[in-house]
Amino acid sequence: MKRSTVLAPLLAALLLLTASVAAPAQKRKIDVRQEFARAGEQLTSLLKTHPDLTKFPYSTRPDGTLKDTKSEWWTSGFFGGTLWYMYEYSKQPQWQQAADRWTVAMQPEQHNTGTHDLGFMLYCPFGNGYRLTQNPAYKPVLLTGAQSLATRFNPAVGLIKSWNDFAGYKYPVIIDNMMNLELLCWAARTSGDSTLRRLSIIHADNTLKNHFRPDGSTFHVVCYDDKGQVLARKTAQGAADNSAWARGQAWAIYGYTMLYRETRLDRYRQQARKTADFFLNHPNLSADKIPYWDLNAPSIPSEERDASAAAIVASALLELQLYSPAADAKRYRQAAEQMLVSLSSPAYRAAPGTNHDFLIKHCVAHKPAKSEVDAPLVYADYYYLEALLRYDRLK
Repeated sequence: MKRSTVLAPLLAALLLLTASVAAPAQKRKIDVRQEFARAGEQLTSLLKTHPDLTKFPYSTRPDGTLKDTKSEWWTSGFFGGTLWYMYEYSKQPQWQQAADRWTVAMQPEQHNTGTHDLGFMLYCPFGNGYRLTQNPAYKPVLLTGAQSLATRFNPAVGLIKSWNDFAGYKYPVIIDNMMNLELLCWAARTSGDSTLRRLSIIHADNTLKNHFRPDGSTFHVVCYDDKGQVLARKTAQGAADNSAWARGQAWAIYGYTMLYRETRLDRYRQQARKTADFFLNHPNLSADKIPYWDLNAPSIPSEERDASAAAIVASALLELQLYSPAADAKRYRQAAEQMLVSLSSPAYRAAPGTNHDFLIKHCVAHKPAKSEVDAPLVYADYYYLEALLRYDRLK
């Protein structure tokens, strides 16, 4: 084995540790213009390596090669959404054109009733595209997609089914589902179909009742019977059933913040704040505010970080602070800024020409399955740019 092969992981770990220790002492600010300029350079290169609109950028393999997906994979809509954020910031027509191409490529998924992730898949590209351009062609795709998603709601259970089977359980529901309710809320508001809004509230209320622990943390998977009774609380991607999988906490903070915006029901704001406080006050959250992939992972501090979770939380906190008392709002803004400073630093932000042109490095998708561990992830880039846009608006 080459010496460089042995030293590379050690040097990477040292860089992360140095960033973690140094972050609070540094007075760096985020240069949003510079970050979007770098992102433009990297995404231009990524577009060149992806001429095929059926191969959606996702991550890298352990051997360092690109890993793309088909449109039916849950992350497929993030690339189009990322391009829309580039257009939103720059107003340059080439980004609108690229975003439109990758958005339209997702159109077949509007009829997909086999997934709970149509919010990610459709709302990130089509929703952002419609918001920014009012393109009438996007609207029916979103409305059809919302109806497809609603087919996975069983009134007897009161929840949208996530997977068709998990560990022998036939009605598993994951905390990630909260994110897909934004599509339903938009469709309800746009079409006047109050059923979709009511469905979202029922799902959110049952998740509120069954997914959370007293300290505000969330389980990943809750398994139900066909009458809505809880059979088990498990994890798929976390370290253990009772651990705090970092990205699960991020989905909860973001999901309930978003649903408070959509409904103004205070119980959702309170849950978002409770989970945010759990996350920010956790003794295993390092000084640079980039969490380990699971806050209770067994080998901390030798565990991998998940920069994607930090990007999601940073974006969520920048919205949650708008709905919080002054002291808490300041605390949330400062935490989000710390996360963005870290994410924009060389410890986590890839230099142009590296990382296969993904923006963020050091993410974890599914460590128990050894899938995309310490790798880039397309949704980390999406939420990073979203957080930068929200930060820029605050300034």
